Amino acid sequence: MKNTVQFSRLALVSVLAFAACKGGAENADSVEAAGPAGGAITLWTDSTELFMEHPALIVGQPDKFAVHLTDLTDFTPLRSGKITLRFVPRDGGEPLAVVQEAPRSPGIYGPSPDFKRPGVYDLTIEVESPQARDVIKVPDLRVYATAAEAPRDDGAEAPGIAFLKEQQWKTPGFATAFATQGEVTQALQATGEIIPAAGRFAQVAAPIAGLVDASGVASSPAPGQRVARGALLAVLTPSLGDAGGSVYAQARRELRDAQAEYERAKRLFDVEAIPQRRLHEAEIRLEAAKEALAGLSSAGTLSDGGKLAVRSPIAGVIAERTITPGSRVEAGAPLFTVVDPSVAWLKVNVPANAAPMVGSSSGAAFRLAGSSREYQALKAISIGSVVDVASRTVPVIYEVGNSDGSIRIGSIATVAVRTGQRTQGVVIPSSAIVEEDGRPVAYVQPEGERFERRGLTIGGSENGMTLVLSGIEAGERVVTGAPYQVRLASLSTAAPTHGHEH
Repeated sequence: MKNTVQFSRLALVSVLAFAACKGGAENADSVEAAGPAGGAITLWTDSTELFMEHPALIVGQPDKFAVHLTDLTDFTPLRSGKITLRFVPRDGGEPLAVVQEAPRSPGIYGPSPDFKRPGVYDLTIEVESPQARDVIKVPDLRVYATAAEAPRDDGAEAPGIAFLKEQQWKTPGFATAFATQGEVTQALQATGEIIPAAGRFAQVAAPIAGLVDASGVASSPAPGQRVARGALLAVLTPSLGDAGGSVYAQARRELRDAQAEYERAKRLFDVEAIPQRRLHEAEIRLEAAKEALAGLSSAGTLSDGGKLAVRSPIAGVIAERTITPGSRVEAGAPLFTVVDPSVAWLKVNVPANAAPMVGSSSGAAFRLAGSSREYQALKAISIGSVVDVASRTVPVIYEVGNSDGSIRIGSIATVAVRTGQRTQGVVIPSSAIVEEDGRPVAYVQPEGERFERRGLTIGGSENGMTLVLSGIEAGERVVTGAPYQVRLASLSTAAPTHGHEH
């Protein structure tokens, strides 16, 4: 099995402190002695991750290794199977082989090789497990003749975020992958906002002045509830007119009077008893009365009792409800806001100097604030032609499908607007990128249990891969699954308890 070239060594800390106190005096004499330095090795093959911690390798002083093996198909520990460690001396001679039939605990083997002579050894680890069959090659292990020849442990701890193998194995969805060289469509970074699509947003206002019927409020839909087109939202009792009757009844009476006056004026005009001006005035009054009644009728359905049923003009979700049982509302007062979120618009503020690079076929990838999920907007439906004086941006609107309702109206988005130009560079899985303090970041794994937070400058995204302009180099390992768990580990002030067997 081919080894991916990734190799690192981390000095193990071993500090011995002695203190002596004699009699009742504060006579303390402390001596700090550093022992021989061990090491840590991290290697990835196509199917297995090796993280191996070992003591200083001294002739005639066997000591336990901590060999951690992870199945890269699901990032779980190897729970069974045999491993063989074969140490081959560079200068020839008999190899040293150590076999361990099963892990001491899930994922962790603890062989103890006993070296007979010093020198540089190349190690081959043969893995025979139901989960993985692999050959891992570790070059350049130096064995010393005596402990005095071995370099001293300087006690320095490597910088970074500690996230132990046991923590990784227990974290659902944890995964890593290499940053590679690739090609994606170049993109512009911009901010955007999710707004309702045209025809999928309605503010339902009181069509007439009146009282909110208390009995209708009980069945009125609450915010978040889905309603069909024409669904009953509220019931209003129209206010009384000047004569003490309902507005609707008064409008019907005025229409009858106007109709009667028009017919009388028409008969008189036909016999030339009145001028045409009088007929025209009667016609205007009749049209006004018709429009007044039509306005009341179109506002909702009037019952025999003169009450007005207010209905939803579109199918969607109630976003806001501002009615109180028994309260009086004026004509035009807002009662409900209804939004159909199945299709939304993404309004992007593109810098004016970059706007010429955006066309109607320019797609976009975006993430909502606080989420690592990447959404796609395939086509721009509107590109502004006027530059905003304050922000120096041009609005570009994309239509976005939202059948699962995960995109909420009013959300702020970080957007990568594709320009159509292809760019080569370092690419990583888009799932590795998370937003922190408004900036894209990723977590890199330099060694098996050590991670680093990297701020990124990113380019375009395509087919689940994102171009990284700065922050990560090809060949580095990035966390692609459960990166927030690594972030939580970075925020912890407590030192992690090391659970390895050494």
